[in-house]
Amino acid sequence: MNVLFIEDDRMNRRVVRDMLDVAGAHMEEAESAEIGLGRIDAEEFDMILVDLRMPGMDGLTAIRHIRARDDAKGRLPIIVVTADRAVDLRERCLEAGANDVIFKPVAMDALFEAMGRLLADDGDELI
Repeated sequence: MNVLFIEDDRMNRRVVRDMLDVAGAHMEEAESAEIGLGRIDAEEFDMILVDLRMPGMDGLTAIRHIRARDDAKGRLPIIVVTADRAVDLRERCLEAGANDVIFKPVAMDALFEAMGRLLADDGDELI
């Protein structure tokens, strides 16, 4: 499994990379939404993890850009990874096109459960 994590904080990327390594998944990093969108254009991914609050383009805008694509990459599973706990956050993320939301600090079981649900919906094997 090849995962793209769009997140501006290096430590958060490292923590999630270590978790995905345990599952045997490969993670690519993008430190901004703009870089992440470029990587999606150039590379193949099975899933995208995205933070909401980043300098420049925010995560919701990035999700909308991904969903606006008319190719298979526009349908990639997307999980929002955020520290924001606003009351309507989950609804706003789902409206933008995210498939799920998990909260920081990221717990390994929450990450794997969310990924597993999306993979099961897609007919793939669980991590």
